[in-house]
Amino acid sequence: MTPLSDSNRAAPALALTEIVTWDATTLSRQLHDRAVSCREVMSAYLDHIDAANPLVNAIVSQRERAALLAEADAADRELSAGRSRGWMHGFPQAIKDLSDARGLPTTQGSPLLVGPIAVEDSLMAARMRAAGALFIGKTNTPEFGLGSQSYNPVFGATRNAFDHTRTAGGSSGGAAAALAMRMLPVADGSDMMGSLRNPAAFNDVIGFRPSFGRVPGLAAEPFGQQLSTNGPMGRTVGDVARLLEIQSGFDRRAPLSLGEPLRRETDTVDTALERDVRGLRIGWLGDWSGYLPMESGVLPLCARALARFADLGCQVEEIDLPFSAETLWESWTTLRHWAVAGNLGVYYADPATRERLKPEAQWEVERGLQLSAQEIYAANVQRGDAYHAWSALFERFDYLAMPSAQLFPFDVDTHWPSEIAGRPMDTYHRWMEVVVPASMLGAPAISLPAGLSEEGLPMGFQLIGRPRDDWGVLQLARAFEAVSGDLARLPPALASAG
Repeated sequence: MTPLSDSNRAAPALALTEIVTWDATTLSRQLHDRAVSCREVMSAYLDHIDAANPLVNAIVSQRERAALLAEADAADRELSAGRSRGWMHGFPQAIKDLSDARGLPTTQGSPLLVGPIAVEDSLMAARMRAAGALFIGKTNTPEFGLGSQSYNPVFGATRNAFDHTRTAGGSSGGAAAALAMRMLPVADGSDMMGSLRNPAAFNDVIGFRPSFGRVPGLAAEPFGQQLSTNGPMGRTVGDVARLLEIQSGFDRRAPLSLGEPLRRETDTVDTALERDVRGLRIGWLGDWSGYLPMESGVLPLCARALARFADLGCQVEEIDLPFSAETLWESWTTLRHWAVAGNLGVYYADPATRERLKPEAQWEVERGLQLSAQEIYAANVQRGDAYHAWSALFERFDYLAMPSAQLFPFDVDTHWPSEIAGRPMDTYHRWMEVVVPASMLGAPAISLPAGLSEEGLPMGFQLIGRPRDDWGVLQLARAFEAVSGDLARLPPALASAG
């Protein structure tokens, strides 16, 4: 892919139509009220993508305009006949390039997968399509989703919505940048090691990692791979909650999927999100008592955002990590090596395809192939010990909080930070250690915008709830949004026009 020019890096102000500035809830209401047509929405988004996407390279494998407008016309005819597919009826959507969407390629950012076209939707994509989404293309991701920096040899790097010389994060970097740049009303993503939370923090939007099993996927090994999950991203908490409802639910092909409802179905989403949060106890873990290196400015920015909970009547207290951080890391890396080796081992086994894997992927597989069954068992036991320790912490606190990342968005040409605050990183993902606890617990975690650094770079903070308390996390996030105002700022390239 041709690199972006210096003029693109300068982020000239783009013209904005009102349609693309609406949050997804407003967009759905306007479509269903017939105040705007699906064709008008599709045209507005495609025009905006033509102007904005060259700045950030977030949407890839985009379909032809004529075919998309024809699908929008069909959606209009359905509404005219009184038929709605659901909340997303007529929404232009791009699916993360790790998930299949019928009629589109799933490259996963790898030259090994360029060419084939998906003949079926993934489970999550099928649910979004059934709810009315019109798939316009895919969102960019790092190769095989490995690393919180969305670059790959197929499509290049995705750039940050607030500074096009910086990374958008990952692995849902394309989704977050597209959402922030108003190229999508909502977005889907996946999260093994912060892939819904890190890019949300880096692009000033909201990313939600659900409880494990809440948003199921159809894995070849459906019982053992319990680190990654799909989930929603949005610019408002209400949008995130509505997309989560569409993505969620039991499927018999996913034996660990959850069937319990997210909320009382007798209430509307908006009513169900309202909650008196006074007296809730929030434990602030910060940098884990100095264990985690943090770039200057991250902690104060998050602490200022957290202070708003005290204004809401919550009790916020600084606390220590309840379990050995190094033991948690050892367990995490063992289980991650095992998972990646299982997924990519077939490419590593063939020397011709092995050399086309990026070094980080080869490293993960090599480590995984060296593991014994006893080492994998021991890592799972350590994970269980950590779960019990963190569960005990939830007896004292209703929710936990910590930063969503350990440094601000870095240079887009840097594959991964080699150090933070002078402390060297010993792996390509150690700089994202702060997101590991929620992943290991299978707990719901939302990344909310904390604000901008002095350089205008976004940062977010995580709210983590007890496993399966997804709606409780969303309710607390909604209370924060209510006292904070609009959380998702317009990026500089859009602010003048907005």
